[in-house]
Amino acid sequence: MDGQKNASSTDLDLLNRLKPLSFLSPAALRELASGLSSANFRKHEVILEEEVLAAGVHILLRGVAKITCLNPAGQRVAIALLAPGPIPQFISLPVSLLHFRCEAHNDCRVGSLGWDQFDIITRAAPRSALRNFHENNLMQWYRFFGASLNLRERLLFLLLQLCSNFGVIESRGTLLRVSLSHNDLAALVGASRPRVTEHLAEFVHEHLLIRQGRQMIVLLDKIESSLGVPPHQTNDFYARTHVQPHFSREAQLYSPRS
Repeated sequence: MDGQKNASSTDLDLLNRLKPLSFLSPAALRELASGLSSANFRKHEVILEEEVLAAGVHILLRGVAKITCLNPAGQRVAIALLAPGPIPQFISLPVSLLHFRCEAHNDCRVGSLGWDQFDIITRAAPRSALRNFHENNLMQWYRFFGASLNLRERLLFLLLQLCSNFGVIESRGTLLRVSLSHNDLAALVGASRPRVTEHLAEFVHEHLLIRQGRQMIVLLDKIESSLGVPPHQTNDFYARTHVQPHFSREAQLYSPRS
């Protein structure tokens, strides 16, 4: 019993830090923390299989997770990184060739509960706030795979998004707190690792990026200028370009470009 109480307290502390849940009252957050079925996952562990992703509410409480799927060649690739917050829901299909998964990019803690229980806990929340919670921000990644964007643009947009989710502002720029290999970045933009390495070297030469060991410092202003995004309006830009829910239809069209 004491262990359950301590776990609930830990989860409450983590829930209080999540901006997507800031619309909930302190009482509702306590009720949510008590109702969660939570577990810890080590790096590379599978957190949720496709059929589980399609059911219930799942919240990444701590760590960095990734959504992976099978590409047309049958290789499992990462298509999105997730910061703490709600994990996007997937519509369950009778037959799926993509086999989506949520996996731990590093050590994670995830809490889950049923939709009925979540609806009861959030019954007093404003409808607009609940709508924002249900919005699936994963679709923005597919916008970057569009035919209208070349690899350079997809990489730059990816760096902006990573800064939005995992960046810390410092004197030289925005430090990415998540460690990513060139293979990770290549999978996220649907390209080969050598081509991504080549572009990253160009970004360093153009002073868009600073390498600090295995970490990257991104110069947001210069990247925004290069992409035509109004300076200091990165978050507004994301708000304007987010694609709304209905993930599964577009997901079937996904085909990473080499």
